[in-house]
Amino acid sequence: MLFDADKVKQQFPIFDKYPDLVYLDSAATAQKPAQVISVISDFYAFENANIHRGLYNLSAQATSRYEAVRIKLGDFFNASARSFAYCSGTTEGINLVVNGFLYDRLSPGDEVLITAMEHHANLIPWQQACKNKGATLKIIPVNERGEIEFEVVGDLLTSKTKMLAITHISNTLGAINPVDSIVELAHQKDIPTLLDAAQSAGHLPIDLQKLPVDFMVFSAHKMFGPTGLGILYCRDAWQAAMKASKFGGGSIKEVRFEETTWMDYPHSLEAGTPHIGGVIGLGAAIDFVNTIDLEASFAHEQALALQLRKGLESLGGIKVVGNPEKFAGIVSFEVEDVHPHDVASFLSEAGIAVRAGHHCTQPLLASMDVPATTRASFSVYNTESDVEKLLETLIELKVFWE
Repeated sequence: MLFDADKVKQQFPIFDKYPDLVYLDSAATAQKPAQVISVISDFYAFENANIHRGLYNLSAQATSRYEAVRIKLGDFFNASARSFAYCSGTTEGINLVVNGFLYDRLSPGDEVLITAMEHHANLIPWQQACKNKGATLKIIPVNERGEIEFEVVGDLLTSKTKMLAITHISNTLGAINPVDSIVELAHQKDIPTLLDAAQSAGHLPIDLQKLPVDFMVFSAHKMFGPTGLGILYCRDAWQAAMKASKFGGGSIKEVRFEETTWMDYPHSLEAGTPHIGGVIGLGAAIDFVNTIDLEASFAHEQALALQLRKGLESLGGIKVVGNPEKFAGIVSFEVEDVHPHDVASFLSEAGIAVRAGHHCTQPLLASMDVPATTRASFSVYNTESDVEKLLETLIELKVFWE
């Protein structure tokens, strides 16, 4: 099935205001369709009220809409609605699992296993927990193509491993990891697993019955929703083991000066007034994604990435960083003798938005002897002409810098 990116692009108001914008930074944050913007705006304009315990119509309506998004999440990912907790983003979701699930289970000599391509958000929390508890953070290495070395995973998973945390898609290399096979290996040894789906949720289909990870995290803003909101999925079997690590009102059953008891998951993790408008906006984002054939749109993003990879290789003096066999719509590259920040600034003058730096994957790039890259990342609103303009402007850059 052909994917009509031009038609989809019409649903994003930012391109009405900036018709010449070539936005290639969706791995950092996706643009927002009109229906998401209007739903959030309408909530604050006409429906604003705090949720739960408000015995009036506006509050009851807000509560209903807030909780209904859990049902949408359950339908979207094929899991029970009660499995999804709201948080501030992927980073907080991982920290909630580290502090509320892993920490008390971790003892000196234990191990946590991650990959060498993890975003800092899926590295530092585990690292710090291991340092504090005398445990060891073990790393699945990445080969010269930018793929994890799957053949060593089985040996790295041992009786000492208390958690496997892995990214679905590398935010720097675009590599798609064989998470189904890796999760299966972990579960054969009864090791809990966490999936960082920040770059995959809303891009490719995820069925949590077919991919039975124990925990999954992602950020709303990377799947066309608002910033400041994330989702933590917790498998039914572990929900009772998830302890609250953020305390306050809204998550408790009873409070006495001597003791407090908490509500059941997921509400036990949702202390304080939540991002109500954001949750409702995420519901609209899910509705938007449901209008798209995800397999077709993801194939479109992959085709754009392949077009760019081939184009960069033909230019000369530009090195694509990472060449995985299975890749998403993310491409990192180096321009010979030009710092990535200068590349990004030059492209910006031409109306092209890319990201430059280490992309919160410093250990990965250090292992590849690469200090920083320029990164282009694609979404449903990008077209072949975007890639062509990027390549043409890079030719101008090379001429300018000679």
